[in-house]
Amino acid sequence: MTGFTALGTDPALPDGVSVRDEWIPMPDGVRLHTRIWSPVSHDGPVPVLLEYLPYRLDDWTAPRDSERHPWYARHGYASVRVDIRGTGSSDGFFDDEYSEQELRDGEAVIAWLAEQEWSTGAVGMFGISWGGFNALQLAARAPAALKAIVTVCSTDDRYDNDVHYVGGAVLGIDMAAWGATMFAFNSRPPRPEVVGADWVAQWAARLEHNRPMTPVWLSHQERDDYWRHGSAAEDYGNIGAAVLAVGGWADPYRDAVLRLVANVDAPVRGIVGPWSHQYPDRGLAPGPSIGFLQETLRWWDRWLRGVDTGVERDPALRAWINEGELPATSYESRRGRWVGAEAWPSSATDDRVVPLGALRGGADGPVVVRSPQHTGADAGRFFPFGNATDLPPDQRAEDGRSVCFDLPLDEPLDVLGNVLVDLAVTSDQPRATLTVRLCDVAPDGSSTLVTRGVLNAAKRAGADRNDPLEPGVPASVPVRLVSTGHRFAAGNRLRIAVSTSYWPWVWPQAVAPTVTVDPSASHLELPVWTRDADDGVRFEQPERAEPLVIERVAPTEVLPQRTVTQDVETGEWTLDVDPGYGGGRVYPDGLVFSEDARETYRIRSDDPGSAVATSRWAIGLAKPEWAARLETASEVTADADAFHVRNTVRAWARDGGPGTPEVLVAEHRFDDDVPRTSA
Repeated sequence: MTGFTALGTDPALPDGVSVRDEWIPMPDGVRLHTRIWSPVSHDGPVPVLLEYLPYRLDDWTAPRDSERHPWYARHGYASVRVDIRGTGSSDGFFDDEYSEQELRDGEAVIAWLAEQEWSTGAVGMFGISWGGFNALQLAARAPAALKAIVTVCSTDDRYDNDVHYVGGAVLGIDMAAWGATMFAFNSRPPRPEVVGADWVAQWAARLEHNRPMTPVWLSHQERDDYWRHGSAAEDYGNIGAAVLAVGGWADPYRDAVLRLVANVDAPVRGIVGPWSHQYPDRGLAPGPSIGFLQETLRWWDRWLRGVDTGVERDPALRAWINEGELPATSYESRRGRWVGAEAWPSSATDDRVVPLGALRGGADGPVVVRSPQHTGADAGRFFPFGNATDLPPDQRAEDGRSVCFDLPLDEPLDVLGNVLVDLAVTSDQPRATLTVRLCDVAPDGSSTLVTRGVLNAAKRAGADRNDPLEPGVPASVPVRLVSTGHRFAAGNRLRIAVSTSYWPWVWPQAVAPTVTVDPSASHLELPVWTRDADDGVRFEQPERAEPLVIERVAPTEVLPQRTVTQDVETGEWTLDVDPGYGGGRVYPDGLVFSEDARETYRIRSDDPGSAVATSRWAIGLAKPEWAARLETASEVTADADAFHVRNTVRAWARDGGPGTPEVLVAEHRFDDDVPRTSA
């Protein structure tokens, strides 16, 4: 079947744009479900743009897809959205994120697109998060037809800059929650309208093959070959396509933009704004938004059409520097300014070294750090999506649970890049993880989190190592903070806050360490941006195609997005979170999609072994002629010897109209125990 009806799309498209669905055959016979938006009045073949995701083009990403794919088609490109094998309505079974199978399929998709009669043979690839990841990974495999990519909120290092580990420590908040999310997402059924009458049997087979990924990720606690696969940082020289890398200061993947600009030999440019984990034209907090699609069109026209659009004369890095503001969990728009760097690292940055002793008024005596286990309760969301509670609140409580070093500022200070805090420490335990936060403290005492960094001390000599500390013996622990662009105002204080726990961002060590810091042998390295002149960086106002018209369905029970509670008697702290991925909605084709999720993180302030991360999902898809629903539950705990991961899934289907009985399609339980090695 080719050219069949596209589900979930509005009947009205921009003038001059058509849409159809196709099957792209893989070498082993598996077919990938594909949607193609095309210009209808263009003479001859056109270049092709590809977005390649596991998130369901028929429904879940359809609203976002409708904003950009038709826009590109209206500007003379065939814009293509493909569901990865075993996801959405594509054939086959999903095996793992960024697997060898996914990337081989991606190469086959690119080759197929280049060979079509409506294609010029020049292919570009774009995407945010997962789609940005595999765009970068496929660029590193250098298929001949792939000429350029735009990678947004993605990373070149799967081990240390993704949702699994941070600084060599288990990322508790998303190692558990994102693994649970993908387990639920990959349990969704194919659409009957696409795959046919045996959709229930196909769904049952998919559920039989679906496995939770968290145990796999936990079984690789060092940066081994599993993580090197798909990490473009292994050899930037492999990247042949022109790379436009885009990120946001409120997104955890922003370091990749700076690394790519610094290391890629192919044509490369970077843009970092104030944004969260979103495309920067969508108007989601924090702004300001930019004309992102117009910027990408300049990129495509240059590298896929050969038009001189001036992109090679743009600064290598265009970066937004946030003005210091009072702490808030959401900013509609950040104050600040754009700057342009001719290269990265830039000659406009001055690396300043400040002894930590100087941040304590000259007091160089040893400082003891032993933080309560609930330190980190005010960390905010790992992946801010523009929701009202995503960003970290006032850090005064967190600062009180940490050891702080303050630097008063007599004049404004602009920081752009990665701050490094090199700590000289002695630990009473062989295992210790240190978290360092950089905060902007206003005269009223309010403390705004600017950025942070984590280092599992066992990885201080390399992420592929496992070198426990020798108790009582001094060691250097260099903590590199995630990059930032921030202006500290005159009269404020720059604060370095050090803690030995940071739950639930970081899974605690089995035994809580007591760490002594020697300020006289420790120092802070600040990348100071020295140029105040207007660099002339400007962007157009955002443009998008008219988004898909969907009806939002209010939940039956309205719960807070994020709560932190303390049981005073037991000392247990609980963080309860609605991940806020979209909720219930009704699509133009009549599909009623429901989505309910809750994440909970619990720990007692005096017991690292009490940490528990749980996640539950309930997802439903229904039309008059069929319905499907599923429930998943996931839990991660740990003791001194192992991580314990529990996952369950139950799924039901109604294969017929109202009154047709619902049947249980599958019920599976997975119990995995993963030995602790270095995390």
